[in-house]
Amino acid sequence: MTTQTHPRPNLLVLRARRLFDGGALLDDPSVVVDGGRIVSVAQGPAGLPEGADVVDLPEATLLPGLVDTHLHLAFDASADPIARLGERDDTAAYEAMCTAARAAAAGGVTTVRDLGDRGYLALRVRAAARAGDHTLPEVVAAGVPITTPGGHCHFLGDCAAGVADLRAAVRARAERGVDVIKIMASGGNITPGSRPELAQYSVHELRAVVEQAHGLGLRVAAHAHGTSSIVAAAEAGVDSLEHATFINAGSVDDIPDGLLDTIVSRGIALSLTFGTRPVDGHPVPPSIATRMPRFTANAARMRAAGARIVIGTDAGIAPVKPHFVLRHAVPQLAPLGMDGAEALHAVTARAAEVVGLGHRKGRIAAGYDADILAVSGDPVAEPAAIHRLLAVYVRGVRLPDL
Repeated sequence: MTTQTHPRPNLLVLRARRLFDGGALLDDPSVVVDGGRIVSVAQGPAGLPEGADVVDLPEATLLPGLVDTHLHLAFDASADPIARLGERDDTAAYEAMCTAARAAAAGGVTTVRDLGDRGYLALRVRAAARAGDHTLPEVVAAGVPITTPGGHCHFLGDCAAGVADLRAAVRARAERGVDVIKIMASGGNITPGSRPELAQYSVHELRAVVEQAHGLGLRVAAHAHGTSSIVAAAEAGVDSLEHATFINAGSVDDIPDGLLDTIVSRGIALSLTFGTRPVDGHPVPPSIATRMPRFTANAARMRAAGARIVIGTDAGIAPVKPHFVLRHAVPQLAPLGMDGAEALHAVTARAAEVVGLGHRKGRIAAGYDADILAVSGDPVAEPAAIHRLLAVYVRGVRLPDL
């Protein structure tokens, strides 16, 4: 019997002009990577391991890989992603989702939370990444979202109404191995006949979902547009509010008195839908564009109140939302009152905490996964520098040159 042996890969050392570790800047960094894990972070070249492969990036800033807290790999960012998904069988849909995931990673988004697929296909993408496909980002998967019969995104699969059915829906998803429960607390914009300003579930029903999920060790992300659904989801104790737009039939409501106190005191994350990439011939829909000033004003109020704001782009739902669009959100957060450091923290370390991976994602620090970006310039001082990608490392492996 012959035993095959493989030489152990050399340690990798990344050297750059500066590093943003998820919270602060460090000059003249040297990051040592062993396989897929960061071993150490130091300043200057002293004490570098012998025989290591050294990559010098003298004008670059190293950043943690970005974390999108809300996207949809099953939607292909076309003009009609629902129809396109309906044309694909599961095999074709899975391949398209892998393509979308690779686009996200190549664009610097090395961790994604998929909050709604068809047939639990995102769990297959997650498995492929865990099996060693370094072209794929880390995937946190909700599987099929929970919605009412005929409700928002009902075409993705199972529907549930009433406490007993909702508890059963949570258990079924846990048995499938999902990482998070996604529930449609309100209607949505992309489902014909659905109205985003209207609630789909009562506080009592949402609380049952939260209790069941938390009992199984799962977090709950609630899609919530209209004010009544946001209030109900917060009262029920969900872990993150997705969108939180406060849409009404024609405009945007002010945030109700006392609601932000509840959200902040309970540590509920606000996964806000910022980030667009202009595409010729595909403008942001007028119903969204005309509301953006009010969305932004409310988001600034949320930030000023101390809410945990992260960015869930909803990537995949339109041409202006490609799967790497999170990078575009960073320079677009200044109107919320965020400087470059806070915007980067929101899409790295804080986002990793919100998706349950704060112990190994979202920072450049010893013991963390080696998801690392190199960009030309200083994105803390100039947030738009994040678009000048020089290199992307996914779990220690550099993706092909951009």
